[in-house]
Amino acid sequence: MKKFILFFALISSSLIWAQGYKFTDQIDLKTTEVLSQGQTGTCWSFSTSSFLESEIMRIKGEEIDLSEMYNVRFTYPAKAENYLMRQGKAQFSEGGLAHDVINSVSRYGLVPQSAYSGLKGESNHNHQKMMKALEKTVEHYNERPNGVLNPKWRADVDSILDYYLGAVPDKFEYNGTEYTPTSFLEYTGIQPAEYITVTSFSHQPYYSSFILNIPDNFSNGSMYNVPLDDFMNTLNHALKNGYTVELDCDVSEPTFSAGAGVAVIPAETEDAKKSLKQIVPEVEVSQEYRQLLFENQLTTDDHLMHIVGTATDQDGNLYYKVKNSWGKGSRVNYGGYIYMSVAYMRLKAISIMIHKDAMPEEIKKDIN
Repeated sequence: MKKFILFFALISSSLIWAQGYKFTDQIDLKTTEVLSQGQTGTCWSFSTSSFLESEIMRIKGEEIDLSEMYNVRFTYPAKAENYLMRQGKAQFSEGGLAHDVINSVSRYGLVPQSAYSGLKGESNHNHQKMMKALEKTVEHYNERPNGVLNPKWRADVDSILDYYLGAVPDKFEYNGTEYTPTSFLEYTGIQPAEYITVTSFSHQPYYSSFILNIPDNFSNGSMYNVPLDDFMNTLNHALKNGYTVELDCDVSEPTFSAGAGVAVIPAETEDAKKSLKQIVPEVEVSQEYRQLLFENQLTTDDHLMHIVGTATDQDGNLYYKVKNSWGKGSRVNYGGYIYMSVAYMRLKAISIMIHKDAMPEEIKKDIN
């Protein structure tokens, strides 16, 4: 999401290693290596690309390093169009959601990292200058002299993106074969229409779809709404059956720590610091409590990550093994993974994306 700066604040304030925790992986599904999104707000592309990489391994047993920036390159013009068509009464930022990647894939295909890195000779991603240029450009065109939107905005936005990320390839070679982005998508076996988003909020009818009104849902993506227990059952069923899961969640809690490698919700607020180092009792999260925090913006749409398995601690408590995109250096524990408790998932998960076949049959029937 847009809050990449939060990473640095969290890292600097949470360099406490979770020495009291002893995790044993129970489900550990195939995924690619942990990467860093650098100084960008593109976790939505990094995590969803990681999710699709695991899907390719599941579908055809091949590991492919996908280009995260290819999806970013085609999403920002869509964000600019949304901003301008809404006459500036919309958010234009780095944030996005998993379905924005799926929308890009559906329209523009996929390319490997080797064909489009978006780095242009740099070693790390940094979009600060690019975003300032894009923001200045859309603001300029939104002024609409004589009440007319100059159609040159598209060319100007494309020019900025090409300057900072590079022009996208029409054709490229991969393992000795020439592909287009569309033919490479066919090669991967990914079918964009087969991926769905599931959420759980009580202000909308259950077992139906709706557009969740959160700032980064600029593309008005629909989500299937189910009760919280069914939401968790869907997540667990997917992992048990070999499907990894894309996650959108709140990471603003002081008990979400990349440095410690854990995310928990202590029952007592005074246990917050202790909970990063050792097991403490956690909150029993109900649908009502989840809704209360969401409606009061105490649970917000902050960050997307990739759930690749489950684990238990030494007391037998269940956690979700979550792959982050903040790198895997000395400042993060567990190689860049975070062990997220059931309580944290129930309270702070905004939504999950899964392959449609990963949903339990009984919930599919309820949704119809």
